[in-house]
Amino acid sequence: MKPILIRLFAIAAGLLLPYAQVQAASPPAFEVSVSGHGQPVILIPGLASAGAVWDDTVARYCGQRQCHVLTLAGFAGVPAINAPLLPNVEQQLSDYIANNHLAQPVIIGHSLGGYLALKLASDHPRQVGKLIIVDALPALGATQLPSATPVQLKEVAGNVRDRMLAQDAASYAANQRAALATMISRPADIARVAAWGQNSDRVTVANAMADLLQDDLRQAIARIQSPTLVLGTWIAYQQYAPRAAIEQMYRQQYSALPGVQLAMADTARHFIMVDDPDWMYARIDEFLKE
Repeated sequence: MKPILIRLFAIAAGLLLPYAQVQAASPPAFEVSVSGHGQPVILIPGLASAGAVWDDTVARYCGQRQCHVLTLAGFAGVPAINAPLLPNVEQQLSDYIANNHLAQPVIIGHSLGGYLALKLASDHPRQVGKLIIVDALPALGATQLPSATPVQLKEVAGNVRDRMLAQDAASYAANQRAALATMISRPADIARVAAWGQNSDRVTVANAMADLLQDDLRQAIARIQSPTLVLGTWIAYQQYAPRAAIEQMYRQQYSALPGVQLAMADTARHFIMVDDPDWMYARIDEFLKE
């Protein structure tokens, strides 16, 4: 398989409440938009995406639930922080759940947001309710070489980060749009997500991408106690590998997670919530009823 899944995550992309109001001791690693009442749901967008990518999902689910929609620092106009983003998001999100007395919230994460949901649930299993992972993998950097060592993954990640930072502005923007054209079907949606990417801090994006590529949660996810639904995609990559091969790759990466449910979309690209929300909602509805 070509490095399609690495490319896939390269640009994965209301009333804002700065997390600094909750945890002033650390630079705020995300902003939160809160709406609705009832069972808590936390929604985490992907790399260089705004929380607004979940607007339709919030409209569907947050009449009788309370949605907490994150936009991460450095993404889509939110100020960047001078600290490693992903570890700070994880710790501050754990603190946010505790400080706001959110009882085992449902967590929905897309792409990088899905990775963060898995990491949080692995490290803080008692804090997390049901997990819904939208097209994310425990070890993105290992998709081409399942037996990759930590040293190899770090080398791949460093090369990707260096290439992202070395591009001039025009090339960086063009590569963003080219990548998004493989992830989203409609031009208007591509333009919307691309605008978030252009309004993101490039150093933050490159460093977060590198951290995502070099981490490997394939064994850590065995600690997750939450029922987990994984929604994958494949149609954008059918010229590189058949559906069965891509599905098998997902199953292998999630093999250590007991009881995980996997569904593969036949009608949506990486941004499933944008390309075919009805397909996604049908799977989520059934999962939340169980």
